[in-house]
Amino acid sequence: MKSIKIIEVKSEIGAGARGASMGVDAIKIAALDFASDFFKRYPGIEIENEYASLLEPNRTPFARRIRSIMPIFERVCNEVTNVMKAGDFPIILSGDHSSAAATIAGIKMAYPDCNLGVVWMDAHADIHSPYTTPSGNIHGMPLSISLAEDNLINKINNPDELTVELWNKLKTWGGIAPKVKYDNLVYVSMRDVEPQEEFLLNSHKVRNFSTDEINVLGTEKVAREILAKLDNCDKIYISFDVDAMDSSISKGTGTPVPNGITEKQAANLILRLMQNEKVCCFEISEINPTLDKENLMAENAFEILQKVTNQLTYQFED
Repeated sequence: MKSIKIIEVKSEIGAGARGASMGVDAIKIAALDFASDFFKRYPGIEIENEYASLLEPNRTPFARRIRSIMPIFERVCNEVTNVMKAGDFPIILSGDHSSAAATIAGIKMAYPDCNLGVVWMDAHADIHSPYTTPSGNIHGMPLSISLAEDNLINKINNPDELTVELWNKLKTWGGIAPKVKYDNLVYVSMRDVEPQEEFLLNSHKVRNFSTDEINVLGTEKVAREILAKLDNCDKIYISFDVDAMDSSISKGTGTPVPNGITEKQAANLILRLMQNEKVCCFEISEINPTLDKENLMAENAFEILQKVTNQLTYQFED
């Protein structure tokens, strides 16, 4: 019978603010506060991190710490591939969102011929490259890695040779590029986008279900529309950055943005999508307890995580 496998990525080197590497442990503390034995029932596989790189000078300003991102990328990719090849369902609990590119690579390494759909629940587009990034933080680049997108037409930076070399390795990891097509990408509650990203989204007519749409249509109808949009996909990956939720809720994250969805809307939408057998992988990222009060963000995330695993367990046993 298919099992749920938790993969823990306690890394924050792709982010600008410090603290997201503690997000996984914050979720575990939330579980203890709820007197839950969740992490006894679902023990996690912890990915070795490269935390020491934060103490070293950054020499790649347009893709910060990309040299240390590489080994993490490989480890996450390999673990996701192994879990999926074993016929199990990976749930990734990650620090910063850069690891999502490795998750996508792992799915494609397990199923090279699959047409992969991506539901990106995030306040941000995360579709910058070293050529367009205003910050250099790689957690703003995972979808460009997966789409093999440089966006040179909107180039504002001149990255050094090492950055370009490693960036190209990430894009072409496993000999598959792109790993995701624009037509198979859907955003949920994206609302903080830079002009370089907006150009790509408009050019490729990428669908974003805004918070206002979700409020009007309801999560059930939005879920149906997302699944209809991705109907031609063989498998679907859901990536949930907690800043998709409104900043009144998502204080415990590095980049909160107003006018996001509620915790209830996020949970209902994810659970409805999970009912589709094409959904093969789920990720939660960017919980930063150092920015939070009373671990509220991690508690919200844990409640969603618990609901997701309960539903998956029911489906696997059915």
